[in-house]
Amino acid sequence: MPMLALLSDYTVQNVAIGAVLLGVVSGMLGSFAVLRQQSLLGDTLAHAALPGVCIGFLIAGTRDLGWIMAGALVTSVLAALFVLALTRRTRIKTDAALGTALGLTFAAGVVLLTWIQGQSNASQGGLDTFLFGQAAATLRSDLWIMGGVTLIAVALVLCCWKQFKLVTFDPEFAGASGLPVALLEGVLTAMIALAVVVGLQMVGVVLMTSMVIAPAVAARQWAKRLEGMVVLAMGVGIVAGLSGALISASARNLATGPLIVLAATAIVLLSILFAPGRGVLWEQIRRWHDRGTIGQRQMLSTLYKLAAHHRDPEYPAEAGMLDGLYGVRTQGILRRLEQRGLVEAVEHMPGEGHHWTLTPAGREEAERVLASVSPETP
Repeated sequence: MPMLALLSDYTVQNVAIGAVLLGVVSGMLGSFAVLRQQSLLGDTLAHAALPGVCIGFLIAGTRDLGWIMAGALVTSVLAALFVLALTRRTRIKTDAALGTALGLTFAAGVVLLTWIQGQSNASQGGLDTFLFGQAAATLRSDLWIMGGVTLIAVALVLCCWKQFKLVTFDPEFAGASGLPVALLEGVLTAMIALAVVVGLQMVGVVLMTSMVIAPAVAARQWAKRLEGMVVLAMGVGIVAGLSGALISASARNLATGPLIVLAATAIVLLSILFAPGRGVLWEQIRRWHDRGTIGQRQMLSTLYKLAAHHRDPEYPAEAGMLDGLYGVRTQGILRRLEQRGLVEAVEHMPGEGHHWTLTPAGREEAERVLASVSPETP
């Protein structure tokens, strides 16, 4: 189906707009979660949203997204407060507290969901889709609610940008500066819960943790400053959301939520591999270069020390002896040094194999290498 025809479809438009909103809020707030090393917190809050979904349904008596998102936000925040209480008032470590909160709240949510589905209320149909999301069921009225929550999150970040930045990178200095660190951390945690509730309709409580983390992880590979990371994470979230939505709309029987998560994961993998400076590929290339550089520097030092030991600046070192010294073939290193004009092959005695000696430029370079390794003290 042509792209324009896809975008003209009412359902696809709703899904695409919802995916953009999800990308914005998850990329922005996920950046703070990743930098604060609270990735598992997003997983906990996502699973803690399930009982809130059920409670919101029971209050509204129908599948009303506003009440459902409100209930999910309340239970997610309560789960975060429960984790804080456990870590600050007991000896339980953070990871154990998060695991406890995740299991407790998700189990309670499954029990409530099972109980609701056992009732005769016909309006509970499709409530279990909040586990994995049902993007195709998104209505324009749902988009207004999602857009309102996203706008609140963006406004809070813009208003408290400096405070959030300081608490994220140096909470001790923030406390010494008089900032209410506990309150700001609580607000940041609640805002991660906001990101979770925005994604309930699109990807569900099970997969939402990936959308909180993946865009920020991808952006971290490319950006060196928080501002750039947040903007780039929002862009990654939007691209992943739109890609998943359009792929789902162009094929049959493909769920939108998992496709969005898969698209975000693909971007993460590409970023890990190819991001300049941080990517695995560039790191490997740098190691190969450093390995070659170190090998050439060591060879120059060895030839210089042999010449000094024999009191002959043009002392010819035998290639086989150099191979035995390093335990590997040194022909490649010597050829590269020869191309740089630092060594040259010389004839010594017939039958003794190839010999190499330093050129004047090679001796100067070797002296610089040795000086950088063992600088003279005045």
